[in-house]
Amino acid sequence: MAEPATQSPYISSSAGGGSSEPGAASTQPGGRDSKGAGASSCAVHDLVYWQDVKKTGVVFGTTLIVLLSLAAFSVISVLSYLILALLSVTISFRIYKSVIQAVQKSEEGHPFKAYLDLDVALSSEAFHNYVNAAMVHVNRALKLIIRLFLVEDLVDSLKLAVVMWLLTYVGAIFNGITLLILGELLIFSVPVVYEKYKTQIDHYVGIARDQIKSVVAKIQAKLPGVVKKKPE
Repeated sequence: MAEPATQSPYISSSAGGGSSEPGAASTQPGGRDSKGAGASSCAVHDLVYWQDVKKTGVVFGTTLIVLLSLAAFSVISVLSYLILALLSVTISFRIYKSVIQAVQKSEEGHPFKAYLDLDVALSSEAFHNYVNAAMVHVNRALKLIIRLFLVEDLVDSLKLAVVMWLLTYVGAIFNGITLLILGELLIFSVPVVYEKYKTQIDHYVGIARDQIKSVVAKIQAKLPGVVKKKPE
């Protein structure tokens, strides 16, 4: 029979025990990262589902205006105009507050003092956390690219070829900025529509998925030397 002292670290790490166990301290940074990721995903969810109409309207309107501007002007021109517009607002407000303070002889100080005192420096720990999180996605993308282009699974590589072939027709009709504009419109409209008509959409999506699986299975059965996927 194993001793209790030998079993307790493994039990506590698998069950998520208290901080008194040896493995608990090492999992705290990851817990903070997961909490931060959860908060950011929750904020994105609230934006996409229009939980706060004013906030979502500002984000949606601003990004749409920027994309429409990029469709009509160059990137340099759009950035220059955005910076000029922002500077015009801040400089005008700064001069206005200075004049008001001079007339009223008040000692309010700089109008942006509270924002200037904010600590916006990125700590070394936070920077490394962001880099590590990005590297996970980069490594996963590299493995996927190698799998597809070196034809580990013939069906998956053929799917990529078909998608790229279809994108050649899409690229002949739309440019990148147009696709981004359409993508933003879909992001801020499809989730809301899906939430409202979830039952009907799931029904038709299920039917389409079954038909696609049937067609793919027939094609896969006819292709010689296909490396079939292992069941997960």
